Amino acid sequence: MPGKVVCRDEWLAARKELLDKEKAAVRAAAAFKEQLRNDFPMVKLDKAYTFEDPKGKYTLAGLFQGRKQLIVYHFMLGPDDEAGCSGCSFLTDNLPSSLTHLYAADTTFVLVSRAPVAKIEQYKKRMGWDFPWYSSFGTEFNWDFNVSLDKDVKSPVVYNYKEMEKPFKGELPGLSVFYKEGNDLFHTYSTYARGLDGLLVTNQLLDLTPLGRQDVPWKRHDEYDSKDLKAN
Repeated sequence: MPGKVVCRDEWLAARKELLDKEKAAVRAAAAFKEQLRNDFPMVKLDKAYTFEDPKGKYTLAGLFQGRKQLIVYHFMLGPDDEAGCSGCSFLTDNLPSSLTHLYAADTTFVLVSRAPVAKIEQYKKRMGWDFPWYSSFGTEFNWDFNVSLDKDVKSPVVYNYKEMEKPFKGELPGLSVFYKEGNDLFHTYSTYARGLDGLLVTNQLLDLTPLGRQDVPWKRHDEYDSKDLKAN
């Protein structure tokens, strides 16, 4: 059994002590977000990119869908992959079931992968998702934002703002944020690897439990055995 069993008064004392640390963590997170909003610079984008979905082709500006902000999740699904990354699939399952609240805040959210449209649509149907999902196939978008890596082309190979110790070729996850002012587009933020952890609501909920995350080998949601999903 995790932890120890104590009386209510001892539990309350421990909870108050933990609350101080919890509040400090919340304040630190708030300070980080304030710096990101108010003090962090942005870079104007001049390169043209083309994206595609079943309805047609779009520029990066077109992905904004008329809004001022754009969040792109770089989903690991390459041209030669048979299925989307299980980790990216887990993250996508944790996204809001409705994007309406983001839209109300003048913000568009999309997925982008380097796989062709047909492969994206096939996997999207399998997972039962309706998020906007575009192909960047044939453009340099994924390379420019360091989520498609090619040890034979790019040297050194950089991911998460540092050179990788071992050569790597393929797709990696990330999230990038863009801002639109008039006709000008700006790159404001990107995060990778553990920086994506805050999007995993399942993990945030499990972190509050005695057993924690339990190092569960997350699967695509249609790959769990019935024994993994105990009935109520």
